[in-house]
Amino acid sequence: MKNPGFAARMGMLGALAAALLSGCGGAGQDSTPSAAQTPSAAKVEQVDGRVQPASADQGVPHVKSRHVGAIPTPSRIHLGALKQEEIRSAASDASPRKLVGLARAVDAAPTLQQLQWQPVAGGGQVAAISVSAEGAHGLRLGIIVRQLPGSAVLRLYRQAAPATVFQISGQEVLQRIESNALAGDHSLDGQTWWTPDLGADEVTLELELPAGTDVAALDMALTRVSHIFENLALPTQDKFETKINDAMPCNRDASCENDYADQRNAVARMSFVSRGDAYTCTGTLLNDSQSSGTPYFLSAHHCISSQAEADTLETNWFYRSSSCRSRTLSSRSVHRRGGAKLLYSSNSTDTALLQLNDAPPEGAFFAGWDASAQTKYSSVTTLHHPAGDMLKISLGRLGEQTTCTSMSQSGSFDCDGKTGNYYEVYWYRGTTEYGSSGAALLNSAKKVIGTLYGGTSSCVNMSAKEIFGRFDVAYEAGLKKWLAAAQADASNQRVAVHRFYNNRTGTHFFTTNVAERDYVVQRLADFAYEGTAFYAQAQAQPGSIPMYRFYGAASGTHFFTASEQERDSVKNNMPQYHYEGIAWYASPDHSANTSAIFRFYKQVPFYTINQAERDFIIANYREYTYEGPNYYAWTNP
Repeated sequence: MKNPGFAARMGMLGALAAALLSGCGGAGQDSTPSAAQTPSAAKVEQVDGRVQPASADQGVPHVKSRHVGAIPTPSRIHLGALKQEEIRSAASDASPRKLVGLARAVDAAPTLQQLQWQPVAGGGQVAAISVSAEGAHGLRLGIIVRQLPGSAVLRLYRQAAPATVFQISGQEVLQRIESNALAGDHSLDGQTWWTPDLGADEVTLELELPAGTDVAALDMALTRVSHIFENLALPTQDKFETKINDAMPCNRDASCENDYADQRNAVARMSFVSRGDAYTCTGTLLNDSQSSGTPYFLSAHHCISSQAEADTLETNWFYRSSSCRSRTLSSRSVHRRGGAKLLYSSNSTDTALLQLNDAPPEGAFFAGWDASAQTKYSSVTTLHHPAGDMLKISLGRLGEQTTCTSMSQSGSFDCDGKTGNYYEVYWYRGTTEYGSSGAALLNSAKKVIGTLYGGTSSCVNMSAKEIFGRFDVAYEAGLKKWLAAAQADASNQRVAVHRFYNNRTGTHFFTTNVAERDYVVQRLADFAYEGTAFYAQAQAQPGSIPMYRFYGAASGTHFFTASEQERDSVKNNMPQYHYEGIAWYASPDHSANTSAIFRFYKQVPFYTINQAERDFIIANYREYTYEGPNYYAWTNP
C-alpha cells in the first residue's frame, strides 16, 4: 500500500544520503576500481596523544527510554544470599585481577516454552524473566545462545525502573557469539552472552520475537548468574554518592595531579566476566600512528586473554573524584557496556590489546606511547584503579629489566635476572593493588612504556618492587601491526554496514552512512536498529564488487544487489524501484579474513554474514528463499 508521508520522508533521506555519500563511496555514485597504493611503513617508535573530539561518532546507544504500558509479566527466579565464607574463599585466589563477583548455577530456570508469552503489535510476542539475589550489588545473566532470530529484541531492565532499558538485537548477540567461534572458542563460555551489569539485586530480561517466529524454534538457556558482591554501580547524573575509598590510604588521588590531566582521561576501570566470575582491572586508551580514532585499549593478558572475556567488557570512564581528595565521584563519569574485540594477548609480556566496540566518550584521551627501551632510574608514573576504586596515581623510578615466569594459573609469578621482557619499578609515592592490573606505565614524557603485571609493594612495604611488561617488546612482537600501520589509501578503508528491520514491511534496510543511520533511528519509528551487520569497503578496490542500491517509494522497501545483470534487470523491468547508486564494495571471493554474505529473497533480497542466523531462517522461515553465499565481507573493521 502506498504511504505518501513515508515516501516523502525517504525521499528527503535519499537526497541527504546522496549529498553526504557522494564523496565517500555511498549511494549515488558509480566508479571503477583504481590501483591501491599504500605507502611503505616507516619505523614508528613514538606517538603523541590526542583528545576524542565532540564530533566523533558515538554510535546508537543501547540504553533507551520506553513507554511502560505493556510490560510483560515475568517468570521469577530468586537466589539466596552469597555466604561470606564463599566470598572469602574465592577472594583468597592469588590472581592479581580484582575479584568482584562469583558464578552461581541456575538449576531451576524455566524453559522458553514455560515463560508467559504475550502478543504484541505487529504479530510478534514477548516474554520476560526476572532474577533476584539477596545482597547483590549487580547481576549479570549468562545466556547460552544457539538459535535466535536476528530481528529479535532483547531488553534488560529493573522492575523498579522499567522505563529505562538496555536494548540489543538478536543479530548483535549472534555476532558476538560468532566472534567467539571465529576466535576458536566453541566452549560453553564461547556460546554464552553475558548481560550487562545494572548495579542492582534484581534484573529482568525481556525477549521480543518478530512475527512468524515459533517459540519452539529458539535454543537459549539461562544457566549461570554472575553475582556481583562489590558495589561497582555509578550514581545517577543528578545525585552523586560519596564513594568510600576502598584502596589503601597511601594511594594518591589522581585528581590532585593536574600535570596528568590528559593522561588520566585515557584510563578506564574495566569490569568483565571470566568463567562466570566477575573481575575488575585497569586499561588505557591508545593512539595510533595515524591518529585514526580507532579505540585501541591496552591492558594485561592475565586480565583478558580470550575473545569470550573481551566480549563481556564494560568500561567506566572519568571514574575519579570530582576534585582533589573530595571523595565524591566526578559528574563526568560514563559507563560503556559494548564489549571489545581481542586483537593481541601474550603472556610473554603480560600484554593484551583490544579494540572497543563502543566509541570512547567525548574528552577521552588516546594516550601516546614510546616503543623504545627505557633508561634505568628514570622517573615513571602509573594511573590505576586499585581495588576498583576511583582513579589513583603512583610515582616511582625504573629498576632493572628482568625475566618473569608464571608459577600457577592463579597468577603468581617469579622474576630473576637483569635482562628480559619486564621492568622492575619502585614507588616513592603510592602503590598498586588488586584491580590495578593492566595499568599503563608512563615515562617522564607521559608516554606509555609498559603494563602492570603485579608485585608485592604496599603502604607498609613501599620498597618492594612492582613488575611491568615492556611495551617495546610487545610492540615488536605484535602491537605495531595495529598501532603503527602505514597511512592507508582511502579506498581500502572499511566501513560499518548498519542494519535495520522494517516492522511494517518485514524487510531489512542497510546503510554505511552515519547521518542516514541516525536519521532513521530518530525519525522513522517503523525501523528497528539492529546494529552493525558486517564491514565493507568504502570505495572501489582492484577486484572488488559494488553493492547496488534501489528504493521503492510505494512499498517503502530497499533492493540491494551485487549483480550487474540483476541491477540492469531491476532498472529495466521494475520501475517501482529508483536506482540510488553504489552503497558499498566487497570481495567476490573468500580472500584473507573475509566471511561469506548469505543471500535470501523475500519481496527483496536479504543478506546476513552470520551462519547461525542463516540456519535459523532456513529452518524456520519458509517465506525466505535461500540463495547461498553471494559475496564476501568482514566481521571486523
